[in-house]
Amino acid sequence: MRLDGAEVGAFLQGLVSNDTTLLTPRHALFCALLTPQGKFLHELIIADTGDGLLIDTEEARKTDLQRRLTLYRLRARIGIAAPEDHVVAVAFGDGVAARFGLAGEAGTARPLDGGGAVFVDPRKDALGVRLLGPRAVVEAALTAAGLALTEGEAAWDRHRLRLGVPDGSRDIAVDRGFLLENNFEELNGVSFTKGCYVGQELTARTKHRGTIRKKLMTVEFDPSAPAPAPDTTILFGGHDAGAMRTAVPGVGLAMIRLEYLDPAEGEDHVFTADGLVLRPVAPTGA
Repeated sequence: MRLDGAEVGAFLQGLVSNDTTLLTPRHALFCALLTPQGKFLHELIIADTGDGLLIDTEEARKTDLQRRLTLYRLRARIGIAAPEDHVVAVAFGDGVAARFGLAGEAGTARPLDGGGAVFVDPRKDALGVRLLGPRAVVEAALTAAGLALTEGEAAWDRHRLRLGVPDGSRDIAVDRGFLLENNFEELNGVSFTKGCYVGQELTARTKHRGTIRKKLMTVEFDPSAPAPAPDTTILFGGHDAGAMRTAVPGVGLAMIRLEYLDPAEGEDHVFTADGLVLRPVAPTGA
């Protein structure tokens, strides 16, 4: 999605969870759009091309995002479009940022000739590099870096799951999930100093009162077994302790109630999902 116009920065500042004054052609930003009650609607990765903003969001839900942004626009002089020729590409692995002439810090960015952008993922530098823009522009940047555009998400899913990173509505319940339960603070996706935005009051109150009762976590399990399906109930000693999110063989994400992470001395209960033993682990790079 592409946004442009003289008022686009101020427009987004009053809507999204992060501080858009930090967004420049040299720095990309991760944030979310929330309901007024502070519940998750959309995740956004935003890059500044110098003459407009590119938003990386879920393909299947981009029409809903465009509709919501249009409703909030009112009389602001902002263009909102979803160009059909735009694509997102991800490159990860040792030394990948240097291939694109970027430093390794999360969010480091630069525009691409032709209206695109390339940047180190603003959530975690270990996630690698993302490229946004017209397909021809993205393919040219990949070719210049000695890479090629290929389809498929299996390797990417395993990589992000190891890092404890949710993937939009695949892992976060729309109109129900809260940012701090879903690692947005750890992933540089929320500002507590920027002032008001839609959903800010509940997000700030949750932070300062420490009322988080569950958390999205990386879990490991037997890689030879089928991965548990999303929403599979997680049990701990017979108690409902949470639910699975996305998973691939051997690793996944799970929303787990914090009360069950510190069992009483002598307890030997384990987490299970459909009888499969789960082991919560610190995400890679934590």
